[in-house]
Amino acid sequence: MSELRGFATVLFGGLVDKYGDQFVFIRDNLPASNINVPFRTYISWTIFVTLVSFVISAVVTPIVLTVNGFGIPLVIRVVMMVLIPVIIAASTFLYFFFYPAQVAGSRRKNMESNLPFALTHMGAVAESGVPPYVIFKLIGEFDEYGEIAKEMRKIVKNIDTFGLDPLSAVKEVAKKTPSQDFKQILMGFVTTTESGGDLRLFLKSTSEQALFNWRIKRQRFLEQLSMYAEFYTGVLIAAPLFLISLFAVMALIQPNLGGINILTLSQMSIYGLIPLTNIVFLIFLKGVEVEI
Repeated sequence: MSELRGFATVLFGGLVDKYGDQFVFIRDNLPASNINVPFRTYISWTIFVTLVSFVISAVVTPIVLTVNGFGIPLVIRVVMMVLIPVIIAASTFLYFFFYPAQVAGSRRKNMESNLPFALTHMGAVAESGVPPYVIFKLIGEFDEYGEIAKEMRKIVKNIDTFGLDPLSAVKEVAKKTPSQDFKQILMGFVTTTESGGDLRLFLKSTSEQALFNWRIKRQRFLEQLSMYAEFYTGVLIAAPLFLISLFAVMALIQPNLGGINILTLSQMSIYGLIPLTNIVFLIFLKGVEVEI
């Protein structure tokens, strides 16, 4: 895979250098996503995979539609031969375009859900008077804290491997973290240490505030779930049943609607529209859920 990425970079690296400003969205989200691929290589790889998917689909689609036309008229088959490769290539490009943002968003949600408990643990450790390095190393060993633990291991790596002092190591991680809340905690850690403040008091107060915010967010989400349940019952359960019943009655009166058979419309609703609306609803819930 690394060889192919290198080959893609050789092919399209110059193009990325020239038009890289058009991919600011990726450039901003790539560091926060923790994808260990340089920006130039990632864009080159995106272009390469997009072109390969277009070429493969442009070759396979006409063969499939020619060997087995599925009873589709010739004109529509010709249109499909053109559109399907374009749609596949565009979908591939959009997937790579939004993937870093999606990963960064997932990491952010994981960090914000674990932040109150990690801060409480850090505050308890700080009470013993150990230096910050020990706190970072200890929290990094707890995989239960998810992305928080990974960020802590980055701080330790910056100190042990790259020879940075603890505050500089924290600043480097704060620059790339996807969570603004965690970034503020890290920068507050730096400011408190540099100003000679009480680190134990800082961690205690921030952990209490973070836990309070988490409880409020969790309670708000649980209240919203009842509203979503009513919406699901009314729109995605009752409405489809009414629609199918309506089609059944209409089929007895008039078998066609606008030149389309009522049975065909019913099948399209059962096997297409209803599953699609449920999938969209699940994606929506996944986007608004609060990790508990």
